[in-house]
Amino acid sequence: MATDNSFMQYVAEQIDLGGRLSYRKMFGEYAVYLDEKVVALVCDNSLFIKPTPVADELLDDADVLRRLVIETAQHLPVPALRKPRKRKPDTAAP
Repeated sequence: MATDNSFMQYVAEQIDLGGRLSYRKMFGEYAVYLDEKVVALVCDNSLFIKPTPVADELLDDADVLRRLVIETAQHLPVPALRKPRKRKPDTAAP
């Protein structure tokens, strides 16, 4: 699913850095630039920040990371049950 332009515009408005921020469509998704550097990607209407030491600090704060994962899961639907795959018969000759 490609990202909606309206979602990309919303992300840009939320970041609110004026002319320093730009974005470019690539394969139906977007690269987000700050001062001409790619800082994030917007794919499937989701924002992905590029990993950096600052972003990695989130990984070091177990409480914040745990809360983020729990709250994210609470907002997602329960996955549908999948039917088990049928095994293909062995076609190898003896």
